[in-house]
Amino acid sequence: MKLLLRNSFLFVFIAALTVGCSCSSDKADETSVAPPEPDVFAYGYKLNNLEVVRDTVQSGDTFADIFLENGFSYTDIYNINRKVKKTYNFRKIKPKRPYTFLFSKDSLSSPVAFIYQPSMLDYVVVNLKDSVYAKKNKKEVTLRTFEAQGVITSSLSETLEAQKLSPLLAYDLSDIYAWSIDFFRLEKGDRFKIVYTQKYVDDSIYVGLNRIHAAYFEHRKKPYYAIEFESDAARGITEFFDEKGKNLRRAFLQAPVQFSRISSRYNKRRRISYYGRTKPHYGTDFAAPVGTPIRATASGTVVASGYTRGNGNYVTIRHNGTYKTQYLHMKKRKVRKGQQVKQGDLIGTVGMTGYTSGPHVCYRFWKNGKQVDPFRQKLPEAKPIEPKLKEKYMVYMQPLKETLDCITFYNSETSITYVTPENQSNVN
Repeated sequence: MKLLLRNSFLFVFIAALTVGCSCSSDKADETSVAPPEPDVFAYGYKLNNLEVVRDTVQSGDTFADIFLENGFSYTDIYNINRKVKKTYNFRKIKPKRPYTFLFSKDSLSSPVAFIYQPSMLDYVVVNLKDSVYAKKNKKEVTLRTFEAQGVITSSLSETLEAQKLSPLLAYDLSDIYAWSIDFFRLEKGDRFKIVYTQKYVDDSIYVGLNRIHAAYFEHRKKPYYAIEFESDAARGITEFFDEKGKNLRRAFLQAPVQFSRISSRYNKRRRISYYGRTKPHYGTDFAAPVGTPIRATASGTVVASGYTRGNGNYVTIRHNGTYKTQYLHMKKRKVRKGQQVKQGDLIGTVGMTGYTSGPHVCYRFWKNGKQVDPFRQKLPEAKPIEPKLKEKYMVYMQPLKETLDCITFYNSETSITYVTPENQSNVN
């Protein structure tokens, strides 16, 4: 039986070869037929049967100039502009921005549409066939997943720059670890791994960073995992949790400003140069350029927003019966007394008002009515994840943690890895 099957297979194989040879010899005498042209769509139009004219706005070009160059009369231009100006003001066209005309391929070459792209993402379609009208649209954005790593040699920003990574990743990392890591005191040898997505249009044109979905930060040899997870599906709230399901968020941020430095700490016996004598300093000074945003370190109610000779512009927030914070020397106050604020909300900007020798925000912290050093307090944690949701998180987290663990640290300018759709983790 095996011999019969083998012989049968051999016969079929030889027959296939014979048919193949026969077909190839027959085709030599036949006229080859070109495959059908694939359908091409753009801006909501099928381009196969249209004449496509692409160009770029030149310096000094106007809406009228562009249409005149493409065969339109002044009357046409006036009527088109009158009908579309409520949708888009074409006086705002900018040099170096692309535009496209679509015409029919018949003998009349009738205008079908005009498309202008004010940005990489946005485009305006002016329909010119039958009735004239305009529509504003956005291109479809696709996300690509990347992995990257870095070792701190001097600062986080310099490490990102050396690795050719977006500087915006620094802000993402500082937000993710705002409650866990003091980014003003990073040390040489601290290191990180991240899984993040970037935005693209037209398959290959980069239009910006999306966000970090998973991170690992090693600070002073201590590891900190952070995995993004939707903790409240009804309200669309996502938060970051560690490998044990613990929320990274705390009741208070580490600092009221991002990427600054502590110029003076809480010190009851500090000598203040402004006064020329020893005077207790009950705040923590964060030096930053004038205009730097100041954030509420926790949610609460604004109980004071005003000005005094010593404090300059200041804001005081009561968070509950135990905690209160104050922010001094602001250039501008952005909240008023009685206003409710959430953690991270903008409440003012860094300035030099009041008794101060340089731009900074003096951050003061009260616990049970007594001013204390916030960095020496064991501050309350955020509400823990619900048990049922934690089980779901632990399953979701595992492959992302494994992805982070598999990223190898090394010093190279090519540390970015594109994760193809076939092997990317469960991020969105």
